[in-house]
Amino acid sequence: MLVCASLASLALGVLLAYGICRAAFTLFRIHAQSVAAQRAAQASASEPQTAGL
Repeated sequence: MLVCASLASLALGVLLAYGICRAAFTLFRIHAQSVAAQRAAQASASEPQTAGL
């Protein structure tokens, strides 16, 4: 009984850690995409406008 309880506890801990890591990486991906979009907007706004080329 003690062995089963310890294995179940270990499995739940691993699954919880996996879920936390997945959520953190999803947040990092969202943040990276928003930063990339902001930098692209800044880069396009700072480029000189060349008409007729």
